[in-house]
Amino acid sequence: MTSVFGGKLSCVITRMAVLAILVAISGCDNSTPPSASWESAVQGLYSAAISPDSQYAAIGSIRHGGSLWGLGERDRRYNWNHTEGEYTGLIAMAFSPEGTYAATASHRTIVLWETGTGEPVWYWTAPGDVLSIALTPQADYALLGLANHTAVLFDIKNGGVQRVFNHNGKVRSVSMSADARLILTGSDDRTAKLWDLQSGALLHSWKHGNRLITTALSDTGRYAFTAAQADKASLWDTETGRQIKEMPVKKGSYIAGASYTCARFSASESQLLTGTNSQLVQLWEIQSGLEQKRWKITKKYRWKPSAATVLALGFGQTGNYYAIGSNGLSHELK
Repeated sequence: MTSVFGGKLSCVITRMAVLAILVAISGCDNSTPPSASWESAVQGLYSAAISPDSQYAAIGSIRHGGSLWGLGERDRRYNWNHTEGEYTGLIAMAFSPEGTYAATASHRTIVLWETGTGEPVWYWTAPGDVLSIALTPQADYALLGLANHTAVLFDIKNGGVQRVFNHNGKVRSVSMSADARLILTGSDDRTAKLWDLQSGALLHSWKHGNRLITTALSDTGRYAFTAAQADKASLWDTETGRQIKEMPVKKGSYIAGASYTCARFSASESQLLTGTNSQLVQLWEIQSGLEQKRWKITKKYRWKPSAATVLALGFGQTGNYYAIGSNGLSHELK
């Protein structure tokens, strides 16, 4: 009697434990799926960028090189490769603040494009191995994050390095305020640095627990976002240098070692979009520091145990949002 009862009780407890775990998992995953998804690349992406007005998306495909897409129409406009007849592995790309230009970079070449016509404007050999890129208004200059431990302001229309910003490790992420007054650099030396672009003066330096992989500045430069690999992210007040909010990536993550891989401030500077390497997109209110909504972008093949890294984010014009994943799928979020 005792052994049989004990066996039944053990079985019941086991089932209850499994049920509790499933409930806990489902309860934690309160994310919303995309309202629409479409294929932007067959195999996957090296890089992606969305224009400030979310009119365009630049795609660096693993198999078919670069291209420009119309986000609203979800159509491929132009092929963007650095050598005619070849597919270029594009590892970084960026739009100018007004969206009329875009730049694409392989490790050693840079091309400036007109978004309206899709035509190349200038072609340059990079001053080092390019890891990240940002553009000033009208794309007069490009801020390049390089593997040689520097970020450089490069004259992308006339050629030549105008200013150098030093780190003690590879500069994996660069960002810029819309008026090009402030720049933000993130490096393998575990620091994010805020600089005055005109004078080259270092304004603030923020230490992290791992190498920096993501930075973002709001349009006026009032706020900064920095994130290290498999480590927390921070929202900063650029005037005081004080931390506004610490954002642990573990909350709501779906894989071990999850990281914030991209971020975008709204034009009003009231909201922040973040994306991770675990398919998660989150919308934050800056003033309160509270999460307003979250989405989980879809995997390309649901039956395969693979995740997708969020590579680019954008604020739409009608209260919608956009996200591009490393698996080649683009998404509209509502």
